[in-house]
Amino acid sequence: MNELTKRVITGALLIAVVGLIAWIDSFFLTWAFLGLLYLFGFYEALKLYGMEEYNTLYFWAAALWLVAAFYPNPDDLFFVVALIFASYEAYTQDRDWKKFLPFLYPAASFLFLFSLYHDFGMEAMIWLVIVVASTDTGAYVVGRLIGRHPFCKTSPKKTWEGVIGGVVLATAIGSWYALVLVDLPFGIAISLLVSIASIFGDLFESYLKRRAGLKDSGTILPGHGGVLDRVDGYLFAAPAMVVLLRGLL
Repeated sequence: MNELTKRVITGALLIAVVGLIAWIDSFFLTWAFLGLLYLFGFYEALKLYGMEEYNTLYFWAAALWLVAAFYPNPDDLFFVVALIFASYEAYTQDRDWKKFLPFLYPAASFLFLFSLYHDFGMEAMIWLVIVVASTDTGAYVVGRLIGRHPFCKTSPKKTWEGVIGGVVLATAIGSWYALVLVDLPFGIAISLLVSIASIFGDLFESYLKRRAGLKDSGTILPGHGGVLDRVDGYLFAAPAMVVLLRGLL
């Protein structure tokens, strides 16, 4: 199969799996699915950070997700990990702060992603998917049609026209769907800011790949690359949505 065929088939399967999980709306199933993505993403992040030899971190990554299933505020666990890590570094004088990087990204973002479902339900998760997917789609289509001005050096293919088009589309569609959860002004504000956050989530992963000299974060998704290549926008958008929903509602 050529790359386009692989991309289409993989994309269709991903949509089917995500759609089925959203329809079932099971707490355990959603936790398990996000956990699977998280562990693959954690593995890919170690490669992006040049930390493949830090195998013991997998145990702590898995333990963190297991605790998240029972802890009432999953995103708080990131700060608990930060305090434990700082205490360990101070006690041992290890001075290897690099070990904390994969817990900052992507672990903290996945905890916020799970917290979005935990605190606000599947409707909020669907809202997030709509905003991020619309941002990506709008940015691609508008960028291809009228894109002329490069957005930044980190991602040369992105254009200002594409970014603005993606944000406008995501704000329009996202605020329409948001009516199932919030009033229109809040829907517009949250959709707008979450869309912008997703742009920089994509940008940050591109930055990591460029530093590591890699085209993709992994190869587990034929035609799409790795898990982080597919969820990068969500890993900035989810914390933004959680903070905004808690602060504005």
